[in-house]
Amino acid sequence: MRTVLRRSRATGPAAVLAALLGLLMVLGLSAPASASGLNDAADSLKKVQVYVDPAMNDRFSKDQADKLAEKLKDADKPIFIAVLPASDAYPTKNLFGDLRTKVGIVGVYGIWRGDQFQANSDAKALSRAATDRIAGAAFRSNPKDINATLTEFVDGAAKQTEGDGPQHSTSIAWILVPVLLVALLGAGVFLLFRRARKRKEEQARAELAQLRTVVDEDITAFGEELDRLDFDPGAPGADDAQRADYTGALDSYDLAKRTMDEAKKPEDVRPVTEALEQGRFALATLAARREGRPLPERRVPCFFDPRHGPSTADVQWAPPGGAPRSVPACADDAARLSAGQDPAIRTVETEHGHQPYWNAGPAYSPWAGGYFGGGLLPGLLVGTMLGSMLSTPGYAYAGDHDGGGYDYNDGADAGEYSGSDFNSADFGNDFGSDSGGDFGGGGDFGGGSDFGSFGD
Repeated sequence: MRTVLRRSRATGPAAVLAALLGLLMVLGLSAPASASGLNDAADSLKKVQVYVDPAMNDRFSKDQADKLAEKLKDADKPIFIAVLPASDAYPTKNLFGDLRTKVGIVGVYGIWRGDQFQANSDAKALSRAATDRIAGAAFRSNPKDINATLTEFVDGAAKQTEGDGPQHSTSIAWILVPVLLVALLGAGVFLLFRRARKRKEEQARAELAQLRTVVDEDITAFGEELDRLDFDPGAPGADDAQRADYTGALDSYDLAKRTMDEAKKPEDVRPVTEALEQGRFALATLAARREGRPLPERRVPCFFDPRHGPSTADVQWAPPGGAPRSVPACADDAARLSAGQDPAIRTVETEHGHQPYWNAGPAYSPWAGGYFGGGLLPGLLVGTMLGSMLSTPGYAYAGDHDGGGYDYNDGADAGEYSGSDFNSADFGNDFGSDSGGDFGGGGDFGGGSDFGSFGD
């Protein structure tokens, strides 16, 4: 007799729970599952990542299901597909959340129900925005063809999904079961906890080092602006308002340097860029007072490079391959765009060479959050790498002062077992409710409060 275990790259406590649950099932200590509905679906998904309700066999054959399962196994990604009839056995309310709870693996979940297809995902596996886009494109291309839709969805999602898929090739003799239990319940548990914590700490240190280089450049640039400033607080023409602006700029500079020196984790960078933004606005106000111009409107920095200072207008701009959106720009960049030229974009060093900061990865969330504010960022960065991360419901970025920042706590990663411990916001929409993705050609994908916005 063989005991089937799932291979995972997990090193956290969630992996321990997964192994223990599997062993308990082998020993017959777990309660028998129901032989109907989502229980059957979950059991199949944990084994071959595909489940087809018998009522759908005439529309999605066993041969097609086997080929899709083989494709998922080859992709080795935590992507799970269920093909279900539109029946009371699979109510649309909480369909994704209930299925995710029963499968218990952090991943991407696609459900074809009746004549509809929709997908949801844990943020650690694939962003909600990316999941919506891939699912919508697949359904629009093949609105009546289950096999074509699911194949296209799996091909697209596999390229971006994080984590490993469940594997089914490891067998052990019954005699090893008590030995493994003892190891897991003893020193092994402690070692796994420590390894997970160390991994998170190493990630935080690496991202802080990456940010430190960029923030030091920002601080230096602001210091050079102060050095070039021809302002004497004791000069006859200086008044109290000008002196207050000047003092505010100096204080912001000192605060930025001191805060960066004391930074211990990536989210500590946010108050540094907040201070720099405040200081640059103080300099813009000082310049207006000295020149007798109207005081500038309190606006966020230039989107293309915060070192340009406060923005003066909103302009239409689109990243390569992205949709146009309104972004704040300084006067010089606004003039460049008006003349058909490219704006002066801030780039940072990455493993792929210099890239615009919005394509440099989620580590730059605290840096950008300090300049633009957390709530504004996702809208500005739609269609970029950083924007995709910030727009997911489960992603905690440095836009929140009350505990915001990266989630460096232990927890299951993509492909790992989490059981019912997952962010319910990732699967918060009922099947067929508004997922926020405008897939066009027939309305919002799953739009409206009723199931059935696409198809019959």
